[in-house]
Formats: sequence, C-alpha cells, structure tokens
Amino acid sequence: MKKSKQFWVLLFVPLFTIATYGCEAKNKNSIQSPIIAKAVFPEKDRKPTNNVVKIALLLDTSNSMDGLINQAKAQLWDVVNKFTHAKCGNATRPKLEIALYQYGNDNLSSREGYIQQVLNFSNDLDEISEKLFSLTTNGGEEYCGEVIATSLKQLDWGKNPDNLKMIFIAGNEPFDQGKLNYRDAVVNAKEKDIIVNTIFCGNYEQGINTDWKNGAILTGGEYMAIDHNRQVVHIETPYDDIIIKLNSKLNKTYISYGSLGQSKIRAQADQDANAMRLDEGVAVKRAVSKSSRLYSNSTWDLVDASDEAEFDVAKIEREQLPDELKGKSDKEIELYIQEKKSERSAIQKEIQVLNVKREAYIAKNQQVAQKGELENAMLKAIQKQAARKNYTWE
Repeated sequence: MKKSKQFWVLLFVPLFTIATYGCEAKNKNSIQSPIIAKAVFPEKDRKPTNNVVKIALLLDTSNSMDGLINQAKAQLWDVVNKFTHAKCGNATRPKLEIALYQYGNDNLSSREGYIQQVLNFSNDLDEISEKLFSLTTNGGEEYCGEVIATSLKQLDWGKNPDNLKMIFIAGNEPFDQGKLNYRDAVVNAKEKDIIVNTIFCGNYEQGINTDWKNGAILTGGEYMAIDHNRQVVHIETPYDDIIIKLNSKLNKTYISYGSLGQSKIRAQADQDANAMRLDEGVAVKRAVSKSSRLYSNSTWDLVDASDEAEFDVAKIEREQLPDELKGKSDKEIELYIQEKKSERSAIQKEIQVLNVKREAYIAKNQQVAQKGELENAMLKAIQKQAARKNYTWE
C-alpha cells in the first residue's frame, strides 16, 4: 500500500515548525510538586503547563510502510532540533507533547478497528524514539475516520484555546473506508479546536478523489500529497565523529535515581544505539537533540531534577540514590550534582557550536533536490495555522 521514505522528511521538518507558533500571549506560572522519596512528581498535584503544543501522529503500518517507519525514526531528531528554538509571544519556550497511533495492521485487534494507541501524549524523547522503533508492518484494513475518532476520545487534548492541537494522518487508501463516517470524526475534531492535516502518499489528484483533501479542509487543515519514493540523503560532515564522541561523554553526566533511574539509563543507551544503526547522521542529530532544552529528564536524573524549583536533596531517600552517592552527606551530594551539571553544560555548548558549523557545511553541500519539492509548501501551510497562536521562530 505505501512505500514512503521521503514522506517523513516532508512531514517532520515542517511539523515541528508548527510547534513553534502556538502559545499563550501571557505567561502563567505552573506549580510542580517537590521531588519526594519515590522520585516522582505526583500527577494529582501537578498543574498543567500552559504553553503546550499537542500533536498526534496517526501512522499506517500495513505491509508496504516500512520505509515510512524508518524515516519516522530518522527524522524525529531533525524535528526536535528545529523545535528547540521556538518562542511564545511572551518569549517563553513552549513544550511539545507527541502521541502516536498505528492503524491498518493485521496484528492489531479487529474489534478495535485495527487501531492501537502506541504512545499517549509524551515529552520524553527517548520514549518517543523507543515507540517508533517498536513499530512493525503487516497488511490490514485502514479506517481513517475511526483512527481519528479514537485519538479524539482517548487523548487528553485539554480545553485551553491558546494551545495548538493538531492531528497528522498519513496513508494512500481511500479516506472514507470503514463504518465510521470520517466527516463526523473531523467535525468533532474541529469542535475541540483540533486541526486535522492529511498527507496522501501518491498522486495529488488521486488523493482528492479519495477524500483526503476533504478530510483536511473540514477542520481548516491542510491536504498534502507527496512523492513517497524519494529518499533522504544524510550528508557526512567533518564534525560528525566529534559530536558522537561528545555524546558518549554527555551520557556520563547523568545521575540516575529512584525507581526509574536504571531503566531510563538503559533506555538512553538503547536509543543511541538505534540511531547509530540507522545511520551515523541520525546518531549525530540525536546527540544534538540531547544537548538541547527539550531533552530533560528530571524524573530520573538528579542534574535535571536539581533545576526544579522545589528540589531538595534531603527529601530523597538514600536507597533511591546511585551507589556512588550512598553514604554521602547532603552537601557532598549537592557538590557532586553541581560538578556533573557544569560538565554537562560545557559538553552541550560544545555540541551546539559544532552543530552550527555542521549545518553550515550541509547547507553548502546540499543539493536543492535533496530538500524535497513539497517541503517549503508544507512549511508555509503549517506556519499559516500556527501564526494564530502567537509563536515566533528563531
């Protein structure tokens, strides 16, 4: 059904550019609970962050979508690296949450319409990567209306009118398949201030004739058709090896704690390895993402946790600490955290400086055709939607 490789370049790069434009004009303080012995923030005590962009990706995982999935894995880090420079109208930095659904796969339950929520809204970049790598393909029935309706029902989209809320759905089978009328689903989305954008993998006119365009315009969204057989080219630069080595040093600055600590340290290493297996260029992009503000792990890393307003070393039970900190005094622990924080900051800055040089090298050596003919058009469409939410882009 779908052989999509270039698709993810076209979807992901502009996709996160939209995230740069939706926010609140006024800054509102959010209150977080202190880090306690179990090393978690109780959800019941946490007030929601106001400047949030919520994006649900609805991906067809039927037989011929392997290329699409591989591109999703690779392009995630391009997206994050663009989004890290987003600002709200009041100069605050918005947060991003991504949800992931798969549909059209025979391995999924027929009772559920061959639909599965792979990931609820999350800002955990390692978790998002992990879930993308977990996707496999198998033939099935593709019900666009039903997967949209399911995402509307299951996800907590919130009621804040200032937040940017978007669905991106991709495929190339008729949009009106299934018992649930897609018009009902998209009208429901519009009522909830959620924009549905559709991407047809194939001929532009064929997508129109099979209702993909209509599915988008009913919510004020954008319809796009792409040449899904085009491949992404990763340009090697003189800075790649250095950034990858710095990434290894960066990992050593993490101080795991609590019940999540050890499993999250392993997950971090696993996703580094997954990126490297795809391509060295993907590993470099992931390293750049890890040097940004969006790679934050306060629920399991003491360095990130120490940036929280209510952080208190004395409230963390000693058995929750890594072996190197057990038996240490509060002052000794605080000093150790500060040492790792300074080390991390220096490494992150070095990666960012090298990445500026890397991007300049790529811009100089990249052919126009490698960017994708629809990328600029898609970016313009998404920016048009997001501009209403008072975002700026650096």
